[in-house]
Amino acid sequence: MAAPVMPEVKNRRAAFDYSFLDTFVCGIVLVGSEVKSLRLGDASITEAFCTFIGNELYLRNMRIQPYEKAKNFGHEPIRDRKLLLQRKELTKLQRKLKDQGVTVIPVRTFFAENGKVKVEIALAKGKKTYDKRESLKAKDVKRDMERGR
Repeated sequence: MAAPVMPEVKNRRAAFDYSFLDTFVCGIVLVGSEVKSLRLGDASITEAFCTFIGNELYLRNMRIQPYEKAKNFGHEPIRDRKLLLQRKELTKLQRKLKDQGVTVIPVRTFFAENGKVKVEIALAKGKKTYDKRESLKAKDVKRDMERGR
């Protein structure tokens, strides 16, 4: 019997607005109804970002729609969710965030092979307008090459 396909929530806008310096895969602290909603694909990370509160990394503005069958035990759609990284990685991120124009953003949320929810985050630097135009040009050239022109 084949394993069910688990949905993946991507932040497509991130690659357009930011250039990635480094990526990390981390766990996330969720309640049961949030996991059920993620299995249905009812989530959005387009406006989400990561921030340090104390020495812990939190994911802010991630929207997970309430699970309709969890009447009394539901969750808030938008709340701070703790990300689980090793201490070494957390200190590396804190050090890099002190640079000008560098931020941490979520790129995608997915289910690992063991069934746990994982978040891929990226240390990113914002692109300027002319960098975005370059990205669009490169994408168009690549598309034309694939078509065989």
